[in-house]
Amino acid sequence: MKQLAVYFPGIGYHVDKPLLYYAKQVANEAGYLDTIQVSYKFAGGNIRGDKEKMRETFLDLYRQAEACLAKVEWEKYREILFISKSIGTVISAAYAKKHQISCRQILYTPLEETYEFQPKEAIAFLGDQDPWSRVEEVFRISKEQEVPIYRYEGANHSLEVEDSLKNLEILKDVMEKTASYLG
Repeated sequence: MKQLAVYFPGIGYHVDKPLLYYAKQVANEAGYLDTIQVSYKFAGGNIRGDKEKMRETFLDLYRQAEACLAKVEWEKYREILFISKSIGTVISAAYAKKHQISCRQILYTPLEETYEFQPKEAIAFLGDQDPWSRVEEVFRISKEQEVPIYRYEGANHSLEVEDSLKNLEILKDVMEKTASYLG
């Protein structure tokens, strides 16, 4: 039986951006050769800080993910991996819970709402300067739910700082931890 990796991007952070691009390579090297890339159409403008707009956006994007994944034969796979970024972490955790998908999850820059769906068998990565998160609350909940979470000092919502070489170090560290989790 095969291994499947499903990618849930963020709104402006697609699978060709560094975290998801390299995560896909790492997952392929770990045997996840079948892949599905969930994509969303979003034209809602700035939603940061607006709980109602965030909720509406989640519901809209979640419906799109449902449609994208409707015909997947989950039982064909011996192992399933959800890799997600930003609002994609909320969508992937919600989808796994609703459909009772037994999967491992990699949560890049999870939002606080991700933990409402209690992701199982997950790891998370977050910058301590992420403007999309109440950082300390995300760390607290992650620890409470026993989801290992890695902190990146000075890093923003893309796990980046203002130093390009430091960004490469962070990316390397994230991918090493991702590979180790999959190993």
